[in-house]
Amino acid sequence: MKRVIRQYGRKSALAIVMIVMLGLLGFVFLRSGPLAPITITAVNVEKRAIQPSLFGIGTVEARYTHKIGPTVAGRVKRVEVQTGDVVKQGQILAEIDPIDFEEKIHALDASVKRAGANILGAEANTQESQARKKFAELQVKRYEQLLPSRVISEEAMEVKRQDLRIAQANAIAAQANLDAMRDEQQRTRAERDGMARQKSNLRLLSPVDGIVMRREIDPATTVVAGQAVLEIVEPSSIWINARFDQQRAFGLTSSLAVQISLHTRASALPGKIVRIEPHADSVTEELLAKISFGHLPQPLPSIGELVEVNVVMPSQKIMPVVPNASLQRLQGQLGVWKLNQEKLQFVPVKIGISDLAGNVQVLEGLQGGERIVVHSFKKLNTASRIKVVDQLAGTSK
Repeated sequence: MKRVIRQYGRKSALAIVMIVMLGLLGFVFLRSGPLAPITITAVNVEKRAIQPSLFGIGTVEARYTHKIGPTVAGRVKRVEVQTGDVVKQGQILAEIDPIDFEEKIHALDASVKRAGANILGAEANTQESQARKKFAELQVKRYEQLLPSRVISEEAMEVKRQDLRIAQANAIAAQANLDAMRDEQQRTRAERDGMARQKSNLRLLSPVDGIVMRREIDPATTVVAGQAVLEIVEPSSIWINARFDQQRAFGLTSSLAVQISLHTRASALPGKIVRIEPHADSVTEELLAKISFGHLPQPLPSIGELVEVNVVMPSQKIMPVVPNASLQRLQGQLGVWKLNQEKLQFVPVKIGISDLAGNVQVLEGLQGGERIVVHSFKKLNTASRIKVVDQLAGTSK
């Protein structure tokens, strides 16, 4: 009898232990296992006006860049400036070796003189042909007066008329030759002047007051026509070429104030949008804008330096506002998870502008005052069991 009781007691104890373990396992399974409620954070939808800000990135560029180089091929004789030097308008920057320019100019000077001598000969020839023409005209007139009296024959009269026509033709030819000689002298003189100007262009001068940004060529280097030797930038023309996301750039216009953050400066600098470019980048889906500095920083930023710009947009009307983190996509629709008596409901929304604090304006879908999910430990669905907490584990407030 005692043996039966002992065996029954052991079985009961074992059953109790099993029940306790199953209970603990079920508790753990329901509280922290796959069936445990998903922890979330939630906020109430506020209705207020937001101050939208637009963030963009860009590079420092120059509106006007002057690339200085020769108009003819040659060899660089000297370069007077270095990168970073400040230059004045008209200052000599470099010089190209003239090689045979002097000899060509002297040859053209001689051609001009020879053309002048040819003109003198042509003028004398023209005067002679004009004199022969006048004499022939007088002879014809005299023979025409004698012809009625039959002192001369018709054949003699015709000979004088032929002499007149020949004299007129010679006079025309002599005048044409004189005009050609004068044109030739003018052409040679123009060629000589052009050669002289080309020689003067071998001295590379600064067209503006500026800064030498690049020195591409050193002395003794051969260059071709149009090749840049130096690059000059006007400090007053330095601005920023900025890019903005097209979807967030609604309301972006010129003259808006911006804050410019250079990577080499500790504090932001004021500026404004000069213009919105009429073309956009279809690949990156960005708008392009030019931004000027309120006051040029000193020292001047490097061309090509990366910058960040924040554009302060005009205030908008009062609308429901949600955190950007609360927006989710379900079956291709953008929306938020709304808490309805501890149950989840997905509400599609249409959003508007946003600010840099992460707040987004809701145009359609919410009225304000609803409680929505901001963060969730796992992906949600309408059947999810949830638990609202102040902060998810592993995140910062």
